[in-house]
Amino acid sequence: MTHQHAKALTETVQALMAPGKGILALDESNATCTARFEAVGVPSTPETRRQYRELLMTAPGAEHHISGAILYDETLRQATADRVPFPTLLQARGQVPGIKVDTGAKELANAPGEKVTEGLDGLRERLAEYHALGARFAKWRAVIRIGAGLPSQLCCEANAHAVARYAALCQEAGIVPIIEPEVLIDGDHDIDRCETVTEHNLRIVFRELQVHRVLPEGAILKTSMVISGLRATRRAGVQEVAERTVATLLRCVPGDLGGVVFLSGGQGSVESTRHLDAMQRLAVGRVPWPMTFSYARALQQPALAIWGADRRCVAEAQQAFAFRARMNALAARGEYREALETEAA
Repeated sequence: MTHQHAKALTETVQALMAPGKGILALDESNATCTARFEAVGVPSTPETRRQYRELLMTAPGAEHHISGAILYDETLRQATADRVPFPTLLQARGQVPGIKVDTGAKELANAPGEKVTEGLDGLRERLAEYHALGARFAKWRAVIRIGAGLPSQLCCEANAHAVARYAALCQEAGIVPIIEPEVLIDGDHDIDRCETVTEHNLRIVFRELQVHRVLPEGAILKTSMVISGLRATRRAGVQEVAERTVATLLRCVPGDLGGVVFLSGGQGSVESTRHLDAMQRLAVGRVPWPMTFSYARALQQPALAIWGADRRCVAEAQQAFAFRARMNALAARGEYREALETEAA
């Protein structure tokens, strides 16, 4: 990799990890988006999906808190009602366009109950096209499930190998890879089990990234928090989640990595903001990489509920989204206070 090539990747990372900003995950597949739309009574069509995503990407003021947006293939090719391509819109607002490139988690052979993420076939050619369309970073999500005897070593290694190949192809194409090995929050496991699994899996992931010669400073980790399962008998509190998560990352994540962003993974909007804030307060002077958020539902849900109830309420939905973005931006600086939730957006 040439110095100029590496420099372009690190500049994109720095733009995405700008202090006090986070990444909007707007990359739900059509199937996932349809499920969320149906839950609020909105038919899912290319046009309704376009309208909703335009609403979020054009929300006044949100650009001060959102550094970039991960788009779905359909969305990357769409435009505003005024025919401005969405990547061009984001760039004009000082935000980086991104793209989800995996094709989903499929059943992993000889590993009942576990999945491996697919999408490597033809990826080099797709990345070249995405770069031409304006994308400067990408995302690949692997899912690691905690259960009886799970995750298996096979599942961890198969997913780590795939994500490392993806990351290498991205950097070759001049695209920053976001690596997302999500340990699912579903289940009744306690926080100790989550910490053990998260650490074990991250060590495998970073070993594979090194084998595949991925430039650490030109990549970003999108990680789940070390947190109790949703059905756990006793769920750990905010401070314990923050302490366990930061400690685990310090043990596993190379110091020269470009950045760490957190996924919300089924947490509530306020819950995920509180966790982010607590982690940032703990991290000051301790972690070598910048940390921020990359949320989907936790950022979108209040806006979707308003827009779903009445699609004429675009301004109100945008206000709700911008408010949620601002709360998380404050948390990304360790300056959030829950009392702010009751203030007007």
